[in-house]
Amino acid sequence: MSSQFVSSDTLRTWFAATLSDMYRIEVPPYGALLDLVQRVNASELATDQSNGETSEGFNQMHRLSVERHGAIRLASYDELRLLSRAFALLGMKSVGYYDLTVANIPFHSTAFRPITAEALAANPFRLFTSVLRTDLFQDNPLSAEIAAVCTQRTICTTQAVSLIEQGEQAGGLTAEQGELFVAELAKTFAWRGEGCVSFELYKKFQELNPLLADVVSFPNPHLNHLTPRTLAIEVVQDQMLGVGITPKAIIEGPPMRQCPILLRQTSFKALAEPALFETIEAQHTARFGEIEQRGVALTPKGRALYDQLLQKVRSQVLPTEENASRYKALLHESFQAFPDTWHELHTQKLAYFTYSWADTVPAADRNIFSKNYLLDELLAQNLVTLSPIIYEDFLPVSAAGIFQSNAKVSAEALTAEGSSQKEFEAGLGHTPFDPFVLYAQLQEDSLEALRS
Repeated sequence: MSSQFVSSDTLRTWFAATLSDMYRIEVPPYGALLDLVQRVNASELATDQSNGETSEGFNQMHRLSVERHGAIRLASYDELRLLSRAFALLGMKSVGYYDLTVANIPFHSTAFRPITAEALAANPFRLFTSVLRTDLFQDNPLSAEIAAVCTQRTICTTQAVSLIEQGEQAGGLTAEQGELFVAELAKTFAWRGEGCVSFELYKKFQELNPLLADVVSFPNPHLNHLTPRTLAIEVVQDQMLGVGITPKAIIEGPPMRQCPILLRQTSFKALAEPALFETIEAQHTARFGEIEQRGVALTPKGRALYDQLLQKVRSQVLPTEENASRYKALLHESFQAFPDTWHELHTQKLAYFTYSWADTVPAADRNIFSKNYLLDELLAQNLVTLSPIIYEDFLPVSAAGIFQSNAKVSAEALTAEGSSQKEFEAGLGHTPFDPFVLYAQLQEDSLEALRS
């Protein structure tokens, strides 16, 4: 990229900050939540009793202070392709495929995020991006109305589209162009408070599916939540009521552990916001705030064990407000079978790690050691240290659980003929990156650096 262009990492940082400032104004409890998370993180870091360098990757304060993920819902593949081009300028690639129909959510999704170690360290901002599966409603009497809205929306400003084209043609954007692009792109995700359908049609969409209504009743894909990352999600949840925020009863994902894995999430209840449908004033409930705690990325073997243990619990009880205590107890009991030390997770190849020479190993000796010792021997002698690779993606069950609790949708599965991943990829225009491949590459790059 030419030196005249601002880097994609800088553009992504500007964009994440712009969305955060916007959402703080639009959803005041998000601002209170953000302040609470920052206080808890600072306290956790000040009293950190973790086992040294093995937790280094989790405790990067410069990263924690800016880290966010957001979520948006799109009406069509045209919108998906356009935003994919916009996010490419921000250094955000499509990673993974998520089928939410298994939890009665009429969407399938991907995550747009940075993929290199350098870009993730600069700013790991992610957008969980869902597209409405209109095929699920093709036999419904409202199918024509749904299709009409989905094909008529224009979600980006003319100037934003022009800057996308300029950035693609020139290979980047100047600082001046970049600032304007970020400001214009952010408008795509703002809450405008006005519907694009009649109140009567809005109510019909609501009755059919609240999340469907949230997409096809409005002219743009407003941000439906924004999420800061914490090092202690239980502490944040316990303190939310003290700052005037009511949390959901259950933390989605794995239970609390010494060595955190994958992703844990909780949220505050969705707000009722004024919305105008032609001349009728109404209350629309969809947008909320969320908190996440990230752990180590699991290998396919680790993920299979995670899925098995989680399914064991969910086959006995599904998480609800009423059975939160029982669900939490069963979850804790089930996950006793999942190793909970970094050494075991590495030895059993359940999680991904990076490797680095211990500070006690002189630089002059490192080449000798790397040629004459196996990796396991170097680890056993504390000549090489492990750092867990942070899980940068999402969990379908966790995402669905958050959506269900905030939109009052049933946990019963939609009638769908399985996954529609090929259709999603065709609509996107390419195949999303495989997250397992990305994590494995980060681990292998670290090992190669150790050997060089």
